Amino acid sequence: MSQPTPADLATRVRDGDLRFHELEDHADADVAAAARRLLVAEATDADLDPLGEYAFDADAVHGSNIENTLGGVQVPVGVAGPVTIDGGAGAAERYLPLATTEGALVASINRGCSVIEDAGGATARVTKSGMTRAPVFRVAGVAEAEALADWVRDNVPAMREAAESTTSHGELLDVTPYVVGNNVFLRFRYDTKDAMGMNMVTIATREACDVIEAETDASLVALSGNLCSDKKPAAINAVEGRGRSVVADATIPREVVEDRLHTTPEAIAEINTRKNLVGSAKAGALGFNAHVANAVAAVFLATGQDEAQVVEGANAITTAETTADGDLYVSVSLASLEVGTVGGGTKLPTQRASLEILGVAGGGEPAGSNADALAESIAVCALAGELNLLAALGSRHLSSAHEELGR
Repeated sequence: MSQPTPADLATRVRDGDLRFHELEDHADADVAAAARRLLVAEATDADLDPLGEYAFDADAVHGSNIENTLGGVQVPVGVAGPVTIDGGAGAAERYLPLATTEGALVASINRGCSVIEDAGGATARVTKSGMTRAPVFRVAGVAEAEALADWVRDNVPAMREAAESTTSHGELLDVTPYVVGNNVFLRFRYDTKDAMGMNMVTIATREACDVIEAETDASLVALSGNLCSDKKPAAINAVEGRGRSVVADATIPREVVEDRLHTTPEAIAEINTRKNLVGSAKAGALGFNAHVANAVAAVFLATGQDEAQVVEGANAITTAETTADGDLYVSVSLASLEVGTVGGGTKLPTQRASLEILGVAGGGEPAGSNADALAESIAVCALAGELNLLAALGSRHLSSAHEELGR
């Protein structure tokens, strides 16, 4: 039996014989996507031909990455670097792929990388790792809440056995109880290796919750109680971390600052204090930085990360100070960078190509090392962006750069 054409499927939807979301049941995903483009173009009078130009296999992404597939959106990808990174996952000279439509961003980060390279490169380390999921339980009152918290502390091995039965890679690291009246939140933290791991930890935590309900009087209300905290600004992520906590720093000689950035270490340090620290505090911000979200978002889009987690990824603090020798010390600390090199969008062909540019595609050896290297690369990318923007403010070149490159 021949496969229906996009026009055939579109006609059946118009006639009410077939639902929009059922097209894949009657044709392959590419044909189904073409039928949806016909229907949506007809309804909206939009030209959807550009959305039909994509490099992935629609059958591979439908259901696993997206539903009601229509096509693909192309975002320009630029590259910054190379920049030498002395990382805990290994030392390497890396090019940084950046997907963005913001003019001047790649140029900004590239200049920062060039200055860092002239100074001998940057150092980066993942200081803490662990993806979290925090279910909320209902108990009768405070006494029962205390009893549940005590039970949890005494029975981590039983919960670990249940959780790890669902995954061949994830490891339950710890469970921390938080009591609010008759609510008990349990923040489970896992080592997810090279995966970002949200699906992994959700499934594993569900299994552990079954043990808790079977052994205690607590009732599970929601598998996520927002103390995780995923895709929302949250102080707990700034303090305790989520995903990977990663720090990058560099010392830039005074002559490099003056010759390449046209300002001084003192000026950059003062701007950072007054803008990133005092200004952010007055604004009640969780992140104390200039524009870390720019670097995080651009690398996330290029490498197939969950773009909504830029919210946590931009939770960063930038520091700058003049050293005893008169040079510039600058650092950026990202508290909750949730990244992976396997699973999710990382397997799409263009995103995998960007991971290959960084040298971190797929699983690492040892497990987790590729995701660590990706986190360290993003931290150095953010460091380069922070350095350049602070310097542009110090030399008063920010507006002229945007006039030239950003319009």
